[in-house]
Amino acid sequence: MRNFVAVLLAVLLLIPAGPVAAAERVVQITAVTTARSNLPPPVAERMNRSVAAIAEQLLEGREIAAVRSQQVTYENLIHEVFDKVLVGYTVSSVHLQPGEHTAVQVELLPWSETIQTVAVETTVEGMPPRIEKLVRQDLAGVEQVFAHALTGLPTAAADWTNGILKQQLNAYLQEHLPEFRGDFDLSPESAASVRLTVYPRLPVVRTVDLSMRSGTIPSSSLLTHRERMQNQVNDIVGVPVGFVSRHREELATQFARELDDGPDFRRLRMQTQVEIDPDERSHVMSRSDSSRYRLRLTGWLDLGRKDKGKHDSDRNLLFRLHGGQKLGARDELFAQVDFRPEEVRWGWQLGWHHDLPGGRLLGMRYDIRRHGFIYDAAQKLGPRWLLRYEYRRADRLGEAALRYQLHDFMGLEYVVDNEQNWLRLIGNF
Repeated sequence: MRNFVAVLLAVLLLIPAGPVAAAERVVQITAVTTARSNLPPPVAERMNRSVAAIAEQLLEGREIAAVRSQQVTYENLIHEVFDKVLVGYTVSSVHLQPGEHTAVQVELLPWSETIQTVAVETTVEGMPPRIEKLVRQDLAGVEQVFAHALTGLPTAAADWTNGILKQQLNAYLQEHLPEFRGDFDLSPESAASVRLTVYPRLPVVRTVDLSMRSGTIPSSSLLTHRERMQNQVNDIVGVPVGFVSRHREELATQFARELDDGPDFRRLRMQTQVEIDPDERSHVMSRSDSSRYRLRLTGWLDLGRKDKGKHDSDRNLLFRLHGGQKLGARDELFAQVDFRPEEVRWGWQLGWHHDLPGGRLLGMRYDIRRHGFIYDAAQKLGPRWLLRYEYRRADRLGEAALRYQLHDFMGLEYVVDNEQNWLRLIGNF
């Protein structure tokens, strides 16, 4: 009996009376750092991360009850470790609030005088004045990046901000000026100064191909303006391709305005449109047209046109000078001078044209030498195609043609009249 009682007691002692409660432990730590003077938010954020890292090494995973029992010891350890890594501040106090989410509050005292003002001097490296002005427009407000991180900071603690400032500057440039990099030098004083230098990222524009066109004045007359325009567009050489693309409209407007401001362009009331195709080898196209006058020099050569009926083979080559004045948006009065070098003969015509919606044109002109009216009509069929017809009363002859514009300087027509058909090569000078 005594043996049975002894065994029963042993079994009762080995069986637990109930489940053992697991001890609560620290699972997360947050830190809040303050100073008796102003602590710039970016600096405070970095200090909070440093304090939290120290506290995590000491407290994470420990029983909350054990932390409470040794709270002063942990506070002193955090105080001592953080104080050693600080520059410009001394740790005034550390306070723990133990729990699953433990909070650490740290208060600092500054060592010396603090930064009161921040002046930023910006240098744009290697950019012409036109581009530098646009860069500075994009950089407007960059001073706040430095003021936000430095104002109220002890001058001795400026080293704490280098990494922070670099990160914040890069973030600002990525948003406002992503095609450029930035470096800075800081002079930490009560009135601090920052020397900021921005310089381009690759790829940059290497060369610029310029084309100049006009539909109202001879394209050859634009040659006198080419050097001036080329000097302007060369301003984008060495500029990041992305920057040129982002500021394409502003640059195009500037190039057009500076060309139109020339005295001869003002007299002709020229209006220029510029298109920029940015790349390492960029292309710039300018089209300058007068809002009041039309002056064109053209020439044509008939190929395969024979001596037949009213046509003489000595009339296969012609040069024509057209000078007109616009009367409103759709009407034009003009004079034309024709010269046929093969027979050394001149011709003069006076006329009127009216533009209709949809790319249609109607007109008439009077041939002074042959004393007869000429009626003409044209219809655009597309950007490069034109269908035209004219009737010459002096010859009692109608002529229809389908034209294909090979490029701005050259067109090709298939021509049919009452007598024959042929090809005509048309040059715009």
